[in-house]
Amino acid sequence: MQKSNFPRPSMILFDYGQTLVDEGRFDGTAGTEAILQYAVSNPHKLDAAAVQAKADELNREIGRFDPERRHLVPVEVTNEPFQRLLYESLDIELSLNHEECEDIFWRAATPYAKPCNKIRELLNHLNMLGIRTGVISNISFSGRALKNRIDELLPDNHFEFIIASSDYVFRKPNRRLFELALTKAKLTPDKVWYCGDQPLCDITGAHSVGMTGVFYRGAIKQDSPQYNNTDADIVIDSWSELYNII
Repeated sequence: MQKSNFPRPSMILFDYGQTLVDEGRFDGTAGTEAILQYAVSNPHKLDAAAVQAKADELNREIGRFDPERRHLVPVEVTNEPFQRLLYESLDIELSLNHEECEDIFWRAATPYAKPCNKIRELLNHLNMLGIRTGVISNISFSGRALKNRIDELLPDNHFEFIIASSDYVFRKPNRRLFELALTKAKLTPDKVWYCGDQPLCDITGAHSVGMTGVFYRGAIKQDSPQYNNTDADIVIDSWSELYNII
C-alpha cells in the first residue's frame, strides 16, 4: 500500500465508470433492441443489428469510443441529438420521449452494472470523517440519467454534485470541468483529490488545475500499457488502500 505525503483533503471527487461503478460489457445492440420495442413506425423493418450498424457508422465519424481518436475530441457529443439523428435518419418513429429512451437504452445495454469493490465502504468512511464527495464524469448520457444511475447503485452516497460532460460541453481532461467542480465546492485545488481509472482524462485533468490525482487501477489489467503509465500522486489497486491512506 502506498502511503500519502499529502494532507487529508477537504473533498474527494470521483470518476464514474470503472471507478465508482463497474458497468461490465457495454452491449449497444441490446440497448437498441430494447428501444425498438417502442417503435410505432419502422417502414424499412430494421432490426437492432441494422440500427446499431448505423450508430457505429456515426460513432466512427465523430471519433466516439475510438481509443485512437477519443482524446482528440474535446467536446461531448450528447446522447439526445445523437439518438434523434440516428432514428430520424432511419425513418423510425418512437413512442418514447428522450428521457425514457435514454433510461431504457442504458439499462438494457449494461444490465450487469454493480458498484466497484469496497467503494461503498470507502464512501461511508469519507462521510464519517466529514470529507465531502462529488463526481466528474465523461459521459454522453445526461446528468439526470447519471444521477439516477448512481443513486440506484449507491443509494447511500452523499455526493454534493455530479458533473456530467453531457451537460457542460467539454470532456476531461479539459480543465473547465475541474474548474467548475472547484467553483461548486468553493475550495482551492490543494484541498481536493480526484480519483479515476484513466491517466489522461483523470490524472492529467486533475493536475491541470492543481488537484491531487489518485489513479485507481482496480479495473485495469496489469499488462495494459496504461497500468504503469501515470504521473499520479497516489496509485492504488483497491479502494481499501485509499480507505487506509485516509
